[in-house]
Amino acid sequence: MEPLRYYHDDSGLECGAIIELADGRWAGIEIKSSQDKVEQAAANLNRMKAKLLKNPQARAKAPEFLAVLIGVGEFAYQREDGIYVIPVRALGV
Repeated sequence: MEPLRYYHDDSGLECGAIIELADGRWAGIEIKSSQDKVEQAAANLNRMKAKLLKNPQARAKAPEFLAVLIGVGEFAYQREDGIYVIPVRALGV
């Protein structure tokens, strides 16, 4: 089983869940209660991605995907910036 991590740095930037595979692939997921929090969560994910990729010494790869998991929503979709918005009920729970 792959580790599930939380990201928080010294600038206050955070991400609710990071899935990291042994080969360096990773994904970031923000967890929010509803659709009205998606814009802020997506901005956080984009800032985190930009910060990690701008440091060549970190050797971070681009994420496999970024997503906002929301508690209330009708359907999953992909935003123009590539971030997925997924209601928890779309996961079958």
